[in-house]
Amino acid sequence: MLTDISLKFPNTMILAFAAMLVSIPFGIALGFLSALSAGRRSRFLEKFIDTISISGLSIPVFWSAIIIMMIFSLKLKLFPPSGTGDIRFLVLPALVLAIPATATLARVTKTTVIEILKMPYITTARSKGLSLTRINLIHVLRNAIIPIVTIIGLDFGSYLNGAVVTETIFGWDGLGRFTMEGIIKRDYPVIMGCIIVGTVVFVIVNLITDVIYQYLDPRIRLNVKKG
Repeated sequence: MLTDISLKFPNTMILAFAAMLVSIPFGIALGFLSALSAGRRSRFLEKFIDTISISGLSIPVFWSAIIIMMIFSLKLKLFPPSGTGDIRFLVLPALVLAIPATATLARVTKTTVIEILKMPYITTARSKGLSLTRINLIHVLRNAIIPIVTIIGLDFGSYLNGAVVTETIFGWDGLGRFTMEGIIKRDYPVIMGCIIVGTVVFVIVNLITDVIYQYLDPRIRLNVKKG
């Protein structure tokens, strides 16, 4: 059992990294665009992005997986429908996993950026004549990074636990599919082993996320030293 888990866990890790590689830049970018469009008269872009993010959160994973498989595999024949292999097998399951993660990041980024744009130091930066790019990258993004990193850590930890539905639908030989096979066969040692490994991984990822906080925000380091 441990040998099987050690062989399948790297595949789940590859899938998780690929999904986050797609969701992080797109989610942050969409959230920023939506937040910057919120204060303008024409709010079409904000409403459009909000519709996309809400749809990404609302659509079930199994439904989006089947639709994406039908379009890109069966109709367009661009990618294989299932299996484990090179990047061609990785694209579709990574895309399916990235959809809810991108939507969550976009919503959190938008809310955080809107709150930060109301802060006095942003008004001061604008009054000094700083460029919009400098304000967004230095003053806004640096202060919004903590909740964004939190969401990234939670999503990444859940993916490393094994995306059961996605791996099962696309036949990706990872920890999630291995867990599903154990449930179907009532192989309790496999189920317990996968749950224990997933729990340990989730705790480790969240611990690493908490450590990263201290390097991203100097105020956290100061509070730790005072305590």
